[in-house]
Amino acid sequence: MLIAGCGDVGQRAVKLLKTARVMALTSSPDKRLALRALGVVPLLGNLDDATSLSRLSGLATHVLHLAPPLASRGVIDLRTQAFLRALRRRAAPQALVYGSTSGVYGDCGGALVNERQPTRPQTARAVLRVDAENLVNSFGRATGVRTCVLRIPGIYAPDRDGGTPKARLERGTPVLTSSDDVYTNHIHADDLARACVIALWRCKARRTYNVNDNTQLKMGDYFDLAADLYGLPRPPRVSRAEAADQLAPMTLSFMGESRRMDNGRLKLDLRLQLRYPTVAQGLIERI
Repeated sequence: MLIAGCGDVGQRAVKLLKTARVMALTSSPDKRLALRALGVVPLLGNLDDATSLSRLSGLATHVLHLAPPLASRGVIDLRTQAFLRALRRRAAPQALVYGSTSGVYGDCGGALVNERQPTRPQTARAVLRVDAENLVNSFGRATGVRTCVLRIPGIYAPDRDGGTPKARLERGTPVLTSSDDVYTNHIHADDLARACVIALWRCKARRTYNVNDNTQLKMGDYFDLAADLYGLPRPPRVSRAEAADQLAPMTLSFMGESRRMDNGRLKLDLRLQLRYPTVAQGLIERI
């Protein structure tokens, strides 16, 4: 197995692949020791330098692609483009799973969306993810490789760096009033890693999956829930106009899109049983 983008989720996936020979692409020589400590064979290569990827083809039967695009690269995900070209140079793998983002749907006004919902990316990051999804699907059609796309919302876990709202709650960062608020979606990092691994063997060809839990909460209610679990004050509520004056642009960007993701296909096709079906169950562990 080959992983591109072996960060927190990739490393969680490695722990589930106890009997597999796992390789991970890394552009940092300093990360090789840490990867070896996980039982992973590090491969030096840089997705921004296509020539460094020349020996990837034929090394793995299953590929997990979790590397994000660079937002400064226009509307084409050159990283995914270079990676897929390298994989098909000699012998393509049997299966490839790509970790995308739920942001490809754009703002849906709080509607329940499944994988048949047309993509309407509204940020530069999401535009690149749509391009990557198209590249992956085209790769599958051209090569016969069983490819699939996982659309991933907000990832959380108590043992993940910055993986809970606790620090934000301690800072007293405001959230939107209920009338201005947006629906947000979540997945525990462990459940996401399990979905990645299961998809490598169970996904249907060129299939897309929403990878989220069963929670349907507006963002402010999510932070209220977390505050109650942590024994912290609930965050102040502000209007959208007030938020524009008080919050950073990146924080505001997550408040501009509202949708509720349908995870039925995840459960039916991949037969994934969530260990953390709701954020209330996932956040309370190891507090």
